[in-house]
Amino acid sequence: MRVLVTGSSGLIGSEAVLHYDTHGHQVFGMDNNMRAEFFGPKGDTSWNLQRLKAGTRNFEHHGIDIRDKDAVFAFFAEHKPQVVIHCAAQPSHDKARDIPVLDFEVNALGTLHLLEATRLHSPDAVFLHMSTNKVYGDAPNELPLAEHPTRWDYADAKDFDGIDETMRVDRSTHSLMGASKTSADIVAQEYGRYFGLKVGVFRGGCLTGPAHSGVQLHGFLNYLVRVAVAGGHYTIFGYGGKQVRDNIHSSDVIAAFEAFRENPRPGEVYNLGGGRANSVSILEAIAKIEQILGRKISHDYREQNRIGDHICYISCLKKFQRDYPRWSIRRSIDSILEEMVAAEQQRQRDE
Repeated sequence: MRVLVTGSSGLIGSEAVLHYDTHGHQVFGMDNNMRAEFFGPKGDTSWNLQRLKAGTRNFEHHGIDIRDKDAVFAFFAEHKPQVVIHCAAQPSHDKARDIPVLDFEVNALGTLHLLEATRLHSPDAVFLHMSTNKVYGDAPNELPLAEHPTRWDYADAKDFDGIDETMRVDRSTHSLMGASKTSADIVAQEYGRYFGLKVGVFRGGCLTGPAHSGVQLHGFLNYLVRVAVAGGHYTIFGYGGKQVRDNIHSSDVIAAFEAFRENPRPGEVYNLGGGRANSVSILEAIAKIEQILGRKISHDYREQNRIGDHICYISCLKKFQRDYPRWSIRRSIDSILEEMVAAEQQRQRDE
């Protein structure tokens, strides 16, 4: 099987490369390390590319920019991938404000290029689009919330399992990144529903794991771990540090992709996160990491929250689990943090 992974040096992309390479498939990576342009040296993913090259047998890297339509189309015409896992994106709320045109070109136009190339050259391929819960903007903040000592949570029992796919995507503040990702999300659905391509759209919660190149502007849990292990200083932005995210390990994301690939539902949309069991606030995450490290983490607090930020976001997984009942979350929040701390300690020793 020929598998194309865009954003192949990133968190989910690299997990996909390793998974499919291990299972003997031909894997093509499409990644031009724009994360380094977005976030500087701390966001550079070249270390992950070298890890992939050293640890794979059937992986071929291509430094193609997905904004380059001709290059994307030429790749598809030559290689005709049977599976497309689209993870490449500009992922930061705050950065999008400074680069709105570049953000839209990468997130929206780049996605359109890949979808159209699939339609023209690989119409039978399964296309897995990594979207985001930011398509809902700040609409989830309108749900009744209750403040507890270490977290915000849903006040209404009917919301206990979290946000489902009926949450509206308009009439809310998204940030420019949320708007560009919403555009990509909708056009991906349309290629499934209108053209009949085998497109699945996955609205990710907090995707995480040791292969993440987290920075202050994006990658909350990984960045927090990096700062904590290095003995640095972490800044909390707004909501008393009680804002909640549900965290899903990159391997559980790939398992969900595989479930869809085996039985695709064209144009379908799924929320994908760690669910309630893997939900954690910033204050709770700090406490858990402090327990692992055996020392305090230096941090301060700024009252101003990030624009479009969620106060409490937990992904409701019922729809996906109904359609794919053999899939479930395998990695707990505690095991994720322990793995990430160990990996970061090793990385800092090696530097």
